[in-house]
Amino acid sequence: MDLNLHGRVALVTGGSKGIGLAVVRTLIEEGAFVVAASRSASPGLTALDGPNLLHVAGDLMDSAFPEQLVARTVEAFGGLDVLVNNAGGPPPGVVLPRGPFLDGGDDDWRAIFEFNLFAVLRLTRVAMPHLLERGGAIVNVSSTLAHQPATNNYEYAAAKAALSHAAKGLAEEFGPRGVRVNTVSPGVVRTNWWTDEGGVADMFAGAMGVDKDTLLDKTLPEMLRLSTGRFVEPQEIADAVVLLASPRSGSTNGSDFVVDGGLLKEM
Repeated sequence: MDLNLHGRVALVTGGSKGIGLAVVRTLIEEGAFVVAASRSASPGLTALDGPNLLHVAGDLMDSAFPEQLVARTVEAFGGLDVLVNNAGGPPPGVVLPRGPFLDGGDDDWRAIFEFNLFAVLRLTRVAMPHLLERGGAIVNVSSTLAHQPATNNYEYAAAKAALSHAAKGLAEEFGPRGVRVNTVSPGVVRTNWWTDEGGVADMFAGAMGVDKDTLLDKTLPEMLRLSTGRFVEPQEIADAVVLLASPRSGSTNGSDFVVDGGLLKEM
């Protein structure tokens, strides 16, 4: 299916690995010009190098960076049609998952909200005039934790819930002016955060007395009651993101697409 993205300009945050890298790759395959923003490049991103890709290094928690990022995008490719706010999770120096509520203080909450909410809104504010010029689309990557609170990661879940809420309001305000805003909420996704050496999977595996592969392939899918029996792959999130970014989704606005392997059970 042609998603009508050929020649359109997309800006993807957190574009060097995981979900973001899969989104960048898919947009390029669809013929889009893509600006991938991240703190640093990666082998996976470097492998995509070509005339349709520009990597801009920077920190979204730096309040000056969004202006610079959008300016580089417009300078390189002449405008902006799609914004994918994918960057999220723990900012530098913060370790997730975090335990019970009393384990975190104000600074912990501020850091998570700064990266997962305020940085997104700051970039959206800068990008919106350009999106309005061309009738663009915004896709925010949220989380199933925005739907299903748990007794850990309070600040992350709250920040993602606020992001999903803000997206609904933005869709209502800017949809009539030609900019659609939608959300994708992943469940547990097989990304570097889980799989890297010394990452979360190693931590859980050590605590539970199983090897990492068993944990990822069997133990956690069973514990989380994933009806598909496995973690979500980054490409599956990217497919939903790119479909929502496409003009083929022209009547989809203010929606939240859950891609979670059957994690959420409620209606």
